[in-house]
Amino acid sequence: MDDITDLAARAGRALQAKGWLLATAESCTGGGIAQAVTEIPGSSEWFDCGFVTYSTASKTELLDVSAALLAQHGAVSEEIAAAMAEGALANSNAHVALSTTGIAGPGGAVPGKPVGTVCFGWSAGGATQTERLVFAGDRQAVRRQTVAHALQGLLRLLEQA
Repeated sequence: MDDITDLAARAGRALQAKGWLLATAESCTGGGIAQAVTEIPGSSEWFDCGFVTYSTASKTELLDVSAALLAQHGAVSEEIAAAMAEGALANSNAHVALSTTGIAGPGGAVPGKPVGTVCFGWSAGGATQTERLVFAGDRQAVRRQTVAHALQGLLRLLEQA
């Protein structure tokens, strides 16, 4: 079992123990987190849905992310990651949501946001946590590290809840 599959299985067990459902809101990972969790047999008991909101329009339309917030902070920001996670919760039956938005490369870098910049959001129980990291490597490596880190953050949140 690889690290991501192990993380997804551990998250599934923790979610099931709480009787919680997970929703994902993904941009730079393109559904990679949803794929990882649905690789786990029985995930239908703890995975509600995934939103792949690659465009800014889809973030607004599907997750209720404010156009003003997008204009102010840009799609790759902790503020947008928080809004995405909160929007996933509001538009699903989930109890907890996680989100990713970032620049996987090879292009897309802007001043202050190099390739590899990823912002994360985790939301449950009316509280939202965010984090911004910069990963090294090519597009595939950045996306893989992002999936793993999102699941690690979910596990931390579930341990605290």
